[in-house]
Amino acid sequence: MKQLVLEVLADQYAVCQLANWSDAPPPPTGDQLFSLTRTGDEISLVCATDYAPPALVVEEGWRALMVQGPLDFSLVGILAKLSSALAEAQISVFALSTFDTDVLLVKQTDLMAARLALGTVAKII
Repeated sequence: MKQLVLEVLADQYAVCQLANWSDAPPPPTGDQLFSLTRTGDEISLVCATDYAPPALVVEEGWRALMVQGPLDFSLVGILAKLSSALAEAQISVFALSTFDTDVLLVKQTDLMAARLALGTVAKII
């Protein structure tokens, strides 16, 4: 596997738990990270903190590290490798995946430690 490259996105993000699908705002224009996920039990939204709607629960102060892709579906262990490095450093992570890539969110207060921990398994830009 070629070396993983992680980009630290500029914005701060919020993880929101919504009561209803209709509480979700439309995706912002531009290239900001925006992820809306629904399971049988809940609706979660990840968006830039300044774009977060009123929600049941809002956890702010996240920073996003995006794996530069696209990543082939045949690749194995990318999230395991990255999350293991963070776990060893006692850093909590919120993970997202898209068709082409993976995104790890860590708290702003842990960003520097996360960069150090992930620097052993990936290039950070």
